[in-house]
Amino acid sequence: MNFDRLSASQLDALREISNIGMGHAATALSQLTGDRVELRVPRVTITEISAVPELLGGAEQVVVGVTLRILGDARGNILLIFPLESARQLLTRLLGAAAVKDEFDEVAISTLKEVGNILASAYLNALGSLLHLTMIPSIPLLAHDMAGAVVDAVLIELSQEGDLALTVETEFCGEVPGHEVIRGHFFLLPDAASLQVVFGAIGGVA
Repeated sequence: MNFDRLSASQLDALREISNIGMGHAATALSQLTGDRVELRVPRVTITEISAVPELLGGAEQVVVGVTLRILGDARGNILLIFPLESARQLLTRLLGAAAVKDEFDEVAISTLKEVGNILASAYLNALGSLLHLTMIPSIPLLAHDMAGAVVDAVLIELSQEGDLALTVETEFCGEVPGHEVIRGHFFLLPDAASLQVVFGAIGGVA
């Protein structure tokens, strides 16, 4: 199945199951931070791989990215991106202001990786239960770099299959009086073969 041959109903199906999965992920983040976290309706798009960094505010914007491989019945990648200040705000709420330094230390890196692992696990557990598929996240990797470099590292494998990637993107945000808003983007990047597995599991949406 090629990304550019997906029908409108297939994109709607991906959007719906992703909405359920991200609802579970937002709940997990709410429990982790102790704050209410809301998500915005996911966008399912066919994106030129070279254009993905623009979805994050430009290739030169400094971000913190957590990447995980999807293993099991369906394969692909999960990419969780926080703008730098949002990553710092998240760490402040989890570790306390005194523990957050200008440069990310081992504790900060481990904490952000665990956030990625919790969100990815919640998302994949929801999708796996809904579709009766086994999907588990790999050990997370963290990169603190410009958006272009972070995205290039995770998409290089997909780019070997073509110039297009299917991106399920959602934005979640939390806000507490006296605190800056935490914003993040969650991307699901399935490989082409796994799309057939997913659509088979949801009844072969035409």
